[in-house]
Amino acid sequence: MLVRFKSKIQGFADLHSLYSFNSQYLYSTTATPARTHLLVKYLVDSLGFSKQEATLASSKVTSWKSLKNSDLVLNFLKQIGLDNTQMKKLVSVSPKLLFYDFSKILKPKFQCLMDLGLSGSDLVNVISKDVTIVERGLVTHLRPTIDCLRRTLGSDENIVKALKKTSWLLSFGAHNIIETNVLLLRNSGVPDVRIRKLVLRNPRCITQKTVWVKDLLHRLENDFRVPPDSAMFPYGFHTLASQKKSRCEKKIGIFKSFGWSDDDVLTMFRKLPYCIALSEVKIQKGLNFFMKECGLEPAYLASRPSILVFSMEKRVLPRMKVLKILDEKKLQRRKYALYNVMSLTETKFIEYFVLPYKDQIPDLYEPLKKTVAP
Repeated sequence: MLVRFKSKIQGFADLHSLYSFNSQYLYSTTATPARTHLLVKYLVDSLGFSKQEATLASSKVTSWKSLKNSDLVLNFLKQIGLDNTQMKKLVSVSPKLLFYDFSKILKPKFQCLMDLGLSGSDLVNVISKDVTIVERGLVTHLRPTIDCLRRTLGSDENIVKALKKTSWLLSFGAHNIIETNVLLLRNSGVPDVRIRKLVLRNPRCITQKTVWVKDLLHRLENDFRVPPDSAMFPYGFHTLASQKKSRCEKKIGIFKSFGWSDDDVLTMFRKLPYCIALSEVKIQKGLNFFMKECGLEPAYLASRPSILVFSMEKRVLPRMKVLKILDEKKLQRRKYALYNVMSLTETKFIEYFVLPYKDQIPDLYEPLKKTVAP
């Protein structure tokens, strides 16, 4: 009797274990093989994923409860004007979007982004580049960050422009850092219009540590003598922000090795800061050509710095070759200074230095062929 009773107890225990196992399989949120297969099938049937694409996307989802919310999500994406390709892109990058609480999380956050002016491919691209935007709190983070950017950039249109460049502005951890940096720029004498241009040109700059921003302000005003209210301020700031101080100093050293004075370098920078952002190879090549081969002085180049930015291969050398041919043939031509020749648009250069001689030199256009789009 005791043995039979123990046997029944063991039977109940085994049955309970089996029930527990099945319950765990049926109701666990873990992405089991059966669940993964179900999600793969859903992606194939609803969005036209290939099996391989669906398998890859489903591998990004570690757990989920039900697909009943997914239809709501896809219907909403259709209603806001996304086509199948755009929906596939979103779900490929972040398939867990299908499992967010639609009414409480997903719809309000998408609506918040659309209220800014984001729609269609722009909306998809911004979210695809940084899906953590959707994970941020609407009231605690997204709206305060948007308000901060609105105060800085002046309009929703400008916010959209900035987001297209740097989508993670909205998921950036602490929007108070943005406000602190903007306040620092204002207190340093940078007008709002310059701050706007600076942020639109390089949105990342206002997300950096304040000490970094302060150091760039100091260098720009004291080392390069670019005042905060100067029209060149945003460009100078961006140039210094784009490279380490040691790299910048190395490039300035190249100019000085060609006989440039500190004043020459400062003149060039204040006219066109981007010259310091050029590669060391391009700077070296440009100075070699214009100074050693063309005989131009540092002061001439410093006051006309855009000549250093022009492409040697696509503009400078082909045009020099055309001028050389004309001079060798002893043909009358416009006597433009070298800088003026290089500054002409391609159409104007051809009009002035090629077309008038097409009968005498039919192949004069040849050196320019590779520089003109078909």
